Amino acid sequence: MKRLVLLGISVAILAVIYRRVDPGAILAVLKNAAPGPLAAAAFLLAATTLLSAARLNILLPRERRLGLGTSLRLILAAGVLNLVLPARGGDLLKSLFMRRHGRISGTLAAALVVFEKTTDMLALMVWCAAGLALRFEDEPFFRAMLAVVVAGLAAGIALLASPRLADIMFALALRPATGAMADRLRALRGSWHEMHALFWRARPACVMTMALSMLIWFLHLLQFRLMARALGAPIPMMVTLALVPLAILAGLIPLTLAGIGTRDAALIALLRAYMSPATGAALGVLATLRYILPALAGLPSLQRYLGELGSARAR
Repeated sequence: MKRLVLLGISVAILAVIYRRVDPGAILAVLKNAAPGPLAAAAFLLAATTLLSAARLNILLPRERRLGLGTSLRLILAAGVLNLVLPARGGDLLKSLFMRRHGRISGTLAAALVVFEKTTDMLALMVWCAAGLALRFEDEPFFRAMLAVVVAGLAAGIALLASPRLADIMFALALRPATGAMADRLRALRGSWHEMHALFWRARPACVMTMALSMLIWFLHLLQFRLMARALGAPIPMMVTLALVPLAILAGLIPLTLAGIGTRDAALIALLRAYMSPATGAALGVLATLRYILPALAGLPSLQRYLGELGSARAR
């Protein structure tokens, strides 16, 4: 039911966008897209997916690593579930698979996924803060956005560095929580402590994970710049670093299906000084394809993994 509600909100937002922006103009922008930059963006999409698989493999203990090919298939399969299920169902699949095939504990598998997603989010915020500080330091709205991003970045780093602060934050979050939400928060708190132990025990692997996260997000943002260039609206790299992450973060707000609608509207609004609304909407279409294409590639692997998990439960 929740998925249908989110889908309905996505459709409603897109309907508003397409009432204000001529769909014919959007199609014309897409039809006239330059193939060279689009091909380069597609190459970077494949490269970032491969790097994400390498990052996942590096996080596992050396003797329990899955191998790059298996990690890649798992990343693609998880992308399918993240597209259609609430609460990042693909991350749950990753932790279950690592527990089964990597022969590690359930809490350690959850901790690895938590650490991976935390460093991923922090890397995006670092690039956003750098772009806002270097390009939009004189504009009040973007100064406010910079303050919010820096505050979030500081909080994330503090939670990674201090188990005591993490305990305080979880205790505050658990006070109003009840039922399933409280159970999830308690499980996450256990995973967070396991993650801290992992960080101090395997610091080189964790540092490499953070470095890879920074590289992966830079390449993601470079994809957006290439896609905008293909649509006839070249934007400076610093503008891309500053504004595209804000649109991506808007898409993470759990109001729509996989960010469809909110991310599109944010791209149109934030980049209006650099491209027409039709071009912004076309960029939103290409941004959504960045999630759909890897998910399509992951369908065969998803079927296989779900079959394996189902067989294991049957036994």
